[in-house]
Amino acid sequence: MTRTLEDLKSGKLIGSKTLKLACDLKQFPKEILSLADTLEVLDLSDNQLTELPDSIVELKQLKVIFFARNNFTTFPIILKEFPVLSMIGFKSNQIHTIPENSFPPLLKWLILTDNRIKKIPKSIGACHLLQKCALAGNQIEELPDEMASCLNLELLRISANKLKLIPKWLFELPNLSWVAFGGNPFSHRVDINIDLESFDWKEFIVKELIGEGASGLISKANWALKNEAVAIKVFKGDVTSDGLPEDEMEISIAAGIHKNLIQVLGKIKAHPEEKSGLIMELISPDFINLGNPPSMKTCTRDIFDENSVFNRHELLKITKSIASVSSQLHKKGINHGDLYAHNILVNKTAECFLGDFGAASFYDVNSAYAHTIERVEVRAFGCLIEDILKLVSEIEIDSQNHKKWLKLIRDCTTTNVISRLSFSEISTALSQF
Repeated sequence: MTRTLEDLKSGKLIGSKTLKLACDLKQFPKEILSLADTLEVLDLSDNQLTELPDSIVELKQLKVIFFARNNFTTFPIILKEFPVLSMIGFKSNQIHTIPENSFPPLLKWLILTDNRIKKIPKSIGACHLLQKCALAGNQIEELPDEMASCLNLELLRISANKLKLIPKWLFELPNLSWVAFGGNPFSHRVDINIDLESFDWKEFIVKELIGEGASGLISKANWALKNEAVAIKVFKGDVTSDGLPEDEMEISIAAGIHKNLIQVLGKIKAHPEEKSGLIMELISPDFINLGNPPSMKTCTRDIFDENSVFNRHELLKITKSIASVSSQLHKKGINHGDLYAHNILVNKTAECFLGDFGAASFYDVNSAYAHTIERVEVRAFGCLIEDILKLVSEIEIDSQNHKKWLKLIRDCTTTNVISRLSFSEISTALSQF
C-alpha cells in the first residue's frame, strides 16, 4: 500500500514494518527515521532521488529496500552498514559506478537491471549468501573472477550487456540453476531457417487480455481471414529483468514443434506502434500455471497454492513432458533460463506446456561449455521435481518409488555440475519409473 508524505509526517505510521512512498521525492524524507525501531521494508521507487543521507543507517531493522526508477548514478556505499539488509533493488536508474565494498554482509538478492554499469566490484565475491543477482541491461564487459566465490548463487541475469566471454567458473557454480546470458558480444547467433510468415495487424480482431509478462502482453484475438481464435503476444520492446524481447522472439521461433510447446503460427507486421509480435496457438482456459513465482521469502523457489495436490501419475507425466521438451531445446542450443513451475501450464489430466522464453539464450552446442550449460538447467529441473514431489501424498508413492525420485533429484542437483545427468538421460531414467 502506497502511503503519502502527510501520513508519514503526521506520525500515524509509527510502528510500521513496511513503507512505500511514491510522491516525486527529490530528497530522502528525514521523517522516515522515526520508524527506525520497526521498519523492515522500504520502497521509494518511482521518485527522483539521487543519493541517500548517512543518517539512513539509523534504520537498523531494514531487510529490504527498493529504489527502482529513480535517478541514482552511483550505488550508495552507505548500504554496506546495514546489518540485516538482504534484498536491494535499483532497477532502471542511471547507475554507472558501484564502489568496492558497497554491499551489506547478508546480501541475498541484488537487482540492478537497466542501468549503465560497466564494472562489477571484486568485493561481490565476499557476498557468500548471494542467491539472486539481476544485472541485465547494463554495459558490463566482464564478470570479476572473485564472483566465483558466490557459491550460493542460484539465479543470474546477465543478458543485454557487453560481455565478451563466458568465464570458465560461471557454469561450474554448484547451485546455479536459472541463468540468462543472451544479447552479449559472446552470445551465439543462430540462423533460423524457418519459413515463418508475417501477417498484417489489421487481419486480427483483438479481444481480451489473457496474460502479461515482463516482455509483453498476450491477448486472445480472432484471425479474420481464417475465422480462427489465436493468441497474440505483442512485445513491449524494453529490456526486461531477463533480457531482450527480440531474443525471446527468435528463440520462441527456433524452439520448433513439440507437443509440450505452444506452437508459433506466424509473426505480426504493420503494428500501429511498430511493435513486434507473435501469433500463437490459443490454449484452452483449462490450462493453469503449475505454480506461482518465488516470493521475497523463498527468493529462488516457486510457491504453490494451498490446494495444489498431485498424484504419482501426474508427477510422472509432467516430469516426462518437461524433460522431453528440455532435451529438444538443448539439442538445438537453447537454454530456457527460467525452468520453473510458474512457466508451465497444466490441465487436470497433467498435459502441460513449457512457456515464457524471456530468459532464454542461444549457445553453441559444440562449445567447451555446452555440457555444463545444459547441466545448470538440469539443476532447475531437479528443483522442479522436488517441489512437485512435496505436493504428492505419501500414500501415493511407496517407499521404493520414493527412493527412486530422491535419487533422481540428487543426480540432477549434485554440486559437481559436470557429473549431472543430461535431459536425454533423465528421460531414459523416467521411462523406467
